[in-house]
Amino acid sequence: MEKRNWLITGVSTGLGRAFAEGALAAGHTVVGTVRSEKDLRAFEELRPGHAHGRILDVTDDDAVSGVVAEVERSVGPLDVVVANAGYGLEGTFEETPLAEVRRQFEVNVFGAVATLQAALPHMRRRRRGHLMAVTSMGGLMTVPGLSAYHGSKFALEGILDTLGKEVAQFGIHVTAIEPGSFRTDWAGRSMTRAARTIDDYDELFIPVREARQKASGNQLGNPAKAGEAVVHITSVEQPPAHLVLGSDALRLITAARTAVDEDIRAWETLSRTTDFAEGAQL
Repeated sequence: MEKRNWLITGVSTGLGRAFAEGALAAGHTVVGTVRSEKDLRAFEELRPGHAHGRILDVTDDDAVSGVVAEVERSVGPLDVVVANAGYGLEGTFEETPLAEVRRQFEVNVFGAVATLQAALPHMRRRRRGHLMAVTSMGGLMTVPGLSAYHGSKFALEGILDTLGKEVAQFGIHVTAIEPGSFRTDWAGRSMTRAARTIDDYDELFIPVREARQKASGNQLGNPAKAGEAVVHITSVEQPPAHLVLGSDALRLITAARTAVDEDIRAWETLSRTTDFAEGAQL
C-alpha cells in the first residue's frame, strides 16, 4: 500500500483515535488534532515520527485554515483528510435550547466544513486526494431525542454528497462515514444532555435515554475494525461515497430508507398533481 499523509480531527478518543491507530498501523503518517497538550503528547507517543499532534478548536475557522496550511508545509501534502471531530446532543426537540442546537451545528457541521474547505484547494491543485467526514447512521435515520444531532448529521450528508459530485472531475474522492453504535464514549461522558423540563415526553423519552445509557460500553461495534475499514477504502480505486459501519447501522438505515420509499410510492399520484401540464424536467 502506498504510504500517505493523513489529517484526522478529534483523535484523543473514540472513532477518531481508532481511525488514526488504523492508519498508523498501516504505515501511514497521521496528523491528529486534539484539544490539550496532554492529549497531544499521548497521541504522538503512539508512533513517534509518524503521529503528529496539533491543538485545534474546529469551530475556529482561521485556526483550521492555519493548521492545514502549516501541515502541508511541515509534514507534507495531505492525501487523506477525515473530519471526525463532533459530539452528540441528547434532548427532545421542544426541550433543547436553541443555543445548544446552534453549538451542535457549529461543531458537527461547520467544523467539518471548515476542515474540508481548508484541505480542498491543495488537493484540487494536485488533482488527487480523499476527503471524508463522520456523519453516523444518524445522518440517514432517526430516533426520538436526538433531533439536533440528527439534523447536523443529515446536513453533513447533503454537503458531502454534493461535494463528491463537484470534485470527482479533479480526481478527488469524497466519503461519508456512517458508523452505527460503537464501543466509544459517544453515548457516555462525551454526550451533552439537554435538561428535562416537560413531563409530557417522559413516557416516550425516558426508556430511550435509559436504553442508551445501559448500552454504553457494551455496543456492538469494534472501533479497531472500523479503523481498518476506513484505511481499506483509501486503497481501492473507487472508494464508496457512503461507508456504513456495523450491522446495526445497516439494519436501521435500511428500515429508514424503506419507510421513505413507501411514503413516496403511497403518495405518488398526489405528488404528480402539482406539475404544470408543460414544463422543463430537471
